[in-house]
Amino acid sequence: WMEHAWERVLARDEEALAYALKRSCVNKAEIVEEDEMEGGVRATLNLGHTFGHAIETWSGYGTYLHGEAVAVGILMAADLSARMGWADRGLHDRAKALFQQAGLPTETPAGMGPEDFMGIMALDKKNVDARLRLVLLQGELGGCVITDEFDPEALRATLEDFCH
Repeated sequence: WMEHAWERVLARDEEALAYALKRSCVNKAEIVEEDEMEGGVRATLNLGHTFGHAIETWSGYGTYLHGEAVAVGILMAADLSARMGWADRGLHDRAKALFQQAGLPTETPAGMGPEDFMGIMALDKKNVDARLRLVLLQGELGGCVITDEFDPEALRATLEDFCH
């Protein structure tokens, strides 16, 4: 729906905004109700957050709004997922096009490097036993997994591509 309604939402069309907000709240409530303890499907709500929180921390809170940092993080998670063959590259491309239409950032802050990401992400609350855990796409749109079983070389390549 959003791919076809961005212009109306960005123009602050009341009907489009009301629908978008209602659907967002209903979707989130359904996910939280299904997974109250955040052990499964609720991980989808955290897609992009590990990367996004690293951006917020590195750049100083307030430089990037939370949603802006998470938008970049979603693209990074989608890129990593595609590199590993877990999701189609087209999901990354669709998200990037939508974020660009919405005026959201799609690149990491200038000067932030791969080691900055790795150092900050090592402290993420989703980590278990000092192992980095990421929410990544898997399969079709909406399919996510929280995992520490990702290819570290693919992660390195994603970070290097985004940090320029």
